Amino acid sequence: MAALCSEFGDLVQIKKQLISVISLCKERGLVHSIMFSLLMHEHVAYVFELEEDAQDMDALGLAKSYFDLKEYDRAAYFLRGCSSQKAYFLYMYSRYLSGEKKKDDETVDSLGPLEKGQVRNEALRELRVELSKKHSAGELDGFTLYLYGVVLRKLDLLKEAVDVFVEATHALPLHWGAWLELCNLITNIDMLKSLSLPDCWIRDFFIAHMYTELQMIKEALQKYQSLIESGFSKSTYIVSQIAVAYHNIRDIDQALALFNELREQDPFRIENMDTFSNLLYVRSMKPELSYLAHNLVGIDKYRVETCCVIGNYYSLRSQHEKAALYFQRALKLNPRCLGAWTLMGHEYMEMKNTSAAIQAYRHAIEVNKRDYRAWYGLGQTYEILKMPFYCLYYYRKAHQLRPNDSRMLVALGESYEKLSQHVEAKKCYWRAYTVGDVERMALLKLAKLHEQLNESDDAAQCYIIYIQDIFSCGEQLEHAEVSTALRYLGQYYFKNKLYEEASLCAQRCCDYNDAREEGKALLRQISQVRDHMEASNTTPVRRVSPLDLSSFSP
Repeated sequence: MAALCSEFGDLVQIKKQLISVISLCKERGLVHSIMFSLLMHEHVAYVFELEEDAQDMDALGLAKSYFDLKEYDRAAYFLRGCSSQKAYFLYMYSRYLSGEKKKDDETVDSLGPLEKGQVRNEALRELRVELSKKHSAGELDGFTLYLYGVVLRKLDLLKEAVDVFVEATHALPLHWGAWLELCNLITNIDMLKSLSLPDCWIRDFFIAHMYTELQMIKEALQKYQSLIESGFSKSTYIVSQIAVAYHNIRDIDQALALFNELREQDPFRIENMDTFSNLLYVRSMKPELSYLAHNLVGIDKYRVETCCVIGNYYSLRSQHEKAALYFQRALKLNPRCLGAWTLMGHEYMEMKNTSAAIQAYRHAIEVNKRDYRAWYGLGQTYEILKMPFYCLYYYRKAHQLRPNDSRMLVALGESYEKLSQHVEAKKCYWRAYTVGDVERMALLKLAKLHEQLNESDDAAQCYIIYIQDIFSCGEQLEHAEVSTALRYLGQYYFKNKLYEEASLCAQRCCDYNDAREEGKALLRQISQVRDHMEASNTTPVRRVSPLDLSSFSP
């Protein structure tokens, strides 16, 4: 409890702050920020009344009614000339949303979501000019600073947007929307450390969120654990974020357990269920994914997450056209849905529509440049198109975002190999093995590269380590490539007159259909050599083996 008081102060005071910001957000139509605040506590027992300028209340009440009905132009019309900060924000926000709505209306349905990003909100430049003047005069409050930052981001003025969002967090630290927008603009840990952020308890939530986004999962989990110990143990938001963190490091069992726990605590929850469906997809848990899809349709069929879950379900059933259709629906609901863009790219890849896949992945990168899956997907697409220089660029980007992901390193090694940059390729394959080769392919590719370059000793070393790893996991009969390694090692030992080791490898070859005949042929050769040695009464000069097969077990 002492640690709690020192780090976060009084929890009762925190609750008061949350309830206060809920009221502020609600009056401005910022639904997502309300949701985050509500997630921090299970019950909200009372609402604080805040002092407001009475002169604009009539116009504000009428405009808010039109705003809730999504009649944004009418709302803005009745707020023109109002002087209070709340009325000014709703006035500008209505104009912004009106422009966004018109942008969507101008998008021809037949074009589909791939072209949706090409249509611009015509109100943005005008809004920027007006907000810039107010900003220079120091007349923007925390909410309007947030809106100004959104406008700058939409206009691709990212550096200015970062500065404004940081200013917004100082002006109103408890507005989670500003923190989230800032999160989307931070590209690396150095940039995060360089920001001057307010000293507030919500900053810890932001830092934990950023660690997850930057793939610093160990640090993120430590941060969330400290938040739980500080009094937020009942927060379903924290449980969901921990589950997402485990998903990001491919600890599928732990992530699934947490998501199941989350659904027990909050059975009508839709947030993060698309991530849950990704895990079910990876594990090919078709009944569970089907149940989740039906369950979410019953709760809200027109939510982005629901569409993504259904898309994953159809993808698992290899109905890729239907899957792509649902991902498109998700993007109609939210064109900035990162997961939908990436997953749609995957579906177009399955349908061999590389141009559409490239467009989808590029849109994903526009939404979030930290999405390694989109960079990796682009690399795979250009690999299909046999454009290794492009592959190399995109795989490098993916590797920078996931430096300890063996899949990125193996893909990078393959690109180097195709470009005949063998030294770099070897480094990538070996690095992939040392960081934990999830697909158990790095050593094989390294061995084959050594074999291709006539580096027989190095190739043999890689093959023997590969086989020992496979045998130690009890997977030898499930890996077809084991027979390839055994065939090579048998011939390698035979050429080096290490007949006992060669015989052992040949015997093991007989366990595999594709290597059985070669194994038998090698055993006959070894037998003939031994018979000849016995007949001539000579003993071969044994070379010292660089490898040790004694640890093998049948």
